[in-house]
Amino acid sequence: MNIIVCIKQTFDTEAKIVLDGNGKIDPNGVNLIINPYDEYAIEEGIRLKEKFGGEVTIVTMGGPRAQEAVRTALAMGADKGVVVTDPILDSSDEWANAEILAKAIAQLPYDIIISGRIAIDDGASQLGVRLAEALNVPSVSSVLKLDVAGTQVTATREIDGGTETIEVALPAVFTAQKGLNEPRYPSVAGIMKAKKKPLKSMAVADLGLAAGDLASKMTVQKYTLPTARKAGQKIPGDAAQAAKELARLLHEEAKVL
Repeated sequence: MNIIVCIKQTFDTEAKIVLDGNGKIDPNGVNLIINPYDEYAIEEGIRLKEKFGGEVTIVTMGGPRAQEAVRTALAMGADKGVVVTDPILDSSDEWANAEILAKAIAQLPYDIIISGRIAIDDGASQLGVRLAEALNVPSVSSVLKLDVAGTQVTATREIDGGTETIEVALPAVFTAQKGLNEPRYPSVAGIMKAKKKPLKSMAVADLGLAAGDLASKMTVQKYTLPTARKAGQKIPGDAAQAAKELARLLHEEAKVL
């Protein structure tokens, strides 16, 4: 089975986000990780390889540090990686990203494509369905369970208030939801092996695309940081006095009572 896993490198969930002088997110000094939802996709791809044989190819796009994320996925057990790195990606939107990834994936043999349900940095949750549309294959989002039998897949996906079971024929795109599996940690042996696994770097031009083909349909006007949380307030006095003052604050200031 030829398995493609699409991943994205994102800011660490514990990172302190700072805006630079141009109002953009400053990446300096920020720890970058594999998007957590993509870790479920990697794990599922490796489990499918272990069950059916074949190869897991990691495909990503981004800046020079994107290779770090691919190497981590290779250390988990994937077999090879493809990274698309290009200045065009600095301003590309979800539509353009899907078009680029579709061109990269079209050069590879694939039976199943898996990605995370959503990226924790932009929260767009568009790439999986856009990628399927570009490749003209079916897609199932927010998958909690995958059962593969030959060229047919039974997928259980999360919906509002419950789950839904869908049958699709391969090739197809699936996006992984939390609960699909428990991602493994890279072993020391896996980390050493990952250094020797093939990793191909490509530019957008290598895919037969030019900047004019990828004019963004959406632009980000600006980024703003959330309002800083106010410090907690300590109420002095004994229990009775503190309770009375707390009720007053909740009523008059917080206006929740």
